[in-house]
Amino acid sequence: MIIGVGSSNPVKVLAVKTVFNKIFGKNISVKSIGVKTSIGPQPMSLNEIIIGGIERALKSLEYFNAEYGIGIEAGFYRVPATITGFLEQQICVIVDREYRMTIGGSSSFEFPPTVLKKIFSGEICEAEEEIIRITNINSIGEKQGAVGFLTRNMITRLDLSIQSVLMALIPRINRRIYNVEWPNAKEILEKMKK
Repeated sequence: MIIGVGSSNPVKVLAVKTVFNKIFGKNISVKSIGVKTSIGPQPMSLNEIIIGGIERALKSLEYFNAEYGIGIEAGFYRVPATITGFLEQQICVIVDREYRMTIGGSSSFEFPPTVLKKIFSGEICEAEEEIIRITNINSIGEKQGAVGFLTRNMITRLDLSIQSVLMALIPRINRRIYNVEWPNAKEILEKMKK
């Protein structure tokens, strides 16, 4: 079974390997490809996070002629009564060869206010830039992630990625009780980008 991952981030690739090995056994091959999405480096809404996830999943599915294409996208979305007005979450989109799509999400959390302020002022393009400055950890997004630093490594980016992949697999490993028509990734992407 070939699984395509639309990212070269080692944390995302390891999350997919971990979950798919546990669910489907060791007879899988996880291949990854860096994907540039249409949403830019920092998604700032749930729609943008999902669009990025779908694009990553579709590109990896088609590039590797995989059984499943996986897109994991992290970003911010508006939440009332939070300190910054936003929470950060990882969303995983899984697309199969018939373009049927399932989605899952990780736990969400609040970023430091300075990060959002700098994004909105245009000082930075991506949250990781400020998190690297705060933590002095280069490429933190390919390591424990901001969540690892903020939780003192009680939860890491790998944990969040694993959560999102597993949540997106729920309908696929329970097909008998999800026996309805699933969304078509290409159709959904077209509607969302209008």
